[in-house]
Amino acid sequence: MYVHGTTCLEGPVSDSRNWWSPEEDLRAPEREESDAIRHDLVARVRREIAAGEYDTPEKMEIAVARLLQRLE
Repeated sequence: MYVHGTTCLEGPVSDSRNWWSPEEDLRAPEREESDAIRHDLVARVRREIAAGEYDTPEKMEIAVARLLQRLE
């Protein structure tokens, strides 16, 4: 197996990302409590989608308004 050595790239990938440098610990960060999956919410949304009640006209209006706001 051939292992490539370091290169002299000075582009945005090697310079702008903290995780790119070899000094950084590349292991996955520990999950915080706030990142935990909310199983009750997932179950409720799945039920609403299956029943055809998740996408409402009100939600679509909000989504379109937010999209237009981001585009401005």
